Amino acid sequence: MDQELISKKELLDLTGISYGQLYRWKRKNLIPEEWFIRKSSFTGQETFFPKEQILPRIRRILNMKDDLSLDEIAGQFSPVPEVSVSVDEVRRRGLVQGTVLDAYLQLRPGTMVFLFDGLLALYVFNRLLLSGDVNLQEGELILRVLEEHYDKFKGKDCEFVMIRKLGVATTALVSSPCDLFMESGAKVVAKLNLANCVEDLRLQVVTWEG
Repeated sequence: MDQELISKKELLDLTGISYGQLYRWKRKNLIPEEWFIRKSSFTGQETFFPKEQILPRIRRILNMKDDLSLDEIAGQFSPVPEVSVSVDEVRRRGLVQGTVLDAYLQLRPGTMVFLFDGLLALYVFNRLLLSGDVNLQEGELILRVLEEHYDKFKGKDCEFVMIRKLGVATTALVSSPCDLFMESGAKVVAKLNLANCVEDLRLQVVTWEG
């Protein structure tokens, strides 16, 4: 599975930031070291970035930099907060669609409280169902792969992938970037960057009142 990359020159031109800003943000841990990918090009070695991750991150930094110091912004991208949120609070906050929450509770009956990892599984479940690429019957596959394997990727860049062949689906979590080769007739029907989901969810959760 090829990840779309953007060159450093394209990134600077597209976002309007300077070379100095980019590397200052790297030193301040606003942009992860692993996003700086060195690859050979016709001009020699060139730096590329995972496009789906770097562009949203830079937009967020630019939106915050007038109000917060770089250290404060870095804190916004720190490890996920410790949360314990009731089902009723999730519904009241509108974190996911009510019908999706009800579907989740049918698959995970007895759920009363969500910790962050549980919220992430619910959030990903919601995103994939609303995309139209995944059906409700495949929801169990989504939850199971996240519950069984996400802890191996915490703090790392990874993607959720659903592959379908002859109407039968399977799911995987894969390191990003990576190459994924499939047998003939198999097709990637859904792909979601979990690092972006964690960041989106964390930004929502930290704004909630205790």
